[in-house]
Amino acid sequence: MINKIKLLVAFLLLAAGIAGFYLLADKATVLRILAVLAGLGASVAVLWTTPIGQQSLVFIGEAVAEARKVVWPTRKETTQTTMVVFVLVVIMAAFLAVVDIGFAFMVQWLMGRGA
Repeated sequence: MINKIKLLVAFLLLAAGIAGFYLLADKATVLRILAVLAGLGASVAVLWTTPIGQQSLVFIGEAVAEARKVVWPTRKETTQTTMVVFVLVVIMAAFLAVVDIGFAFMVQWLMGRGA
């Protein structure tokens, strides 16, 4: 039960930080952002003391470790892939335009309105 209360307190601290951002609308932007960061920090601090929070932090750590293992494409590969995508988009747009025009003529012909 204590862990559920801690989770509720963490959520309320985060909500208080966000509410502080809007309640301090007449103050400097830096102060408003600090209110959100303070609420977020306090929320994480309380969340850290719960088993769910600890599991979440372990998961985030593992996700960061996996993200570091990603092999990112080179600039050349990215450019080539982008160009292939653009060409395929143009081809599909032309194909769908031809199909649309064909269906429009067929509907007009079936309804006896010319064509």
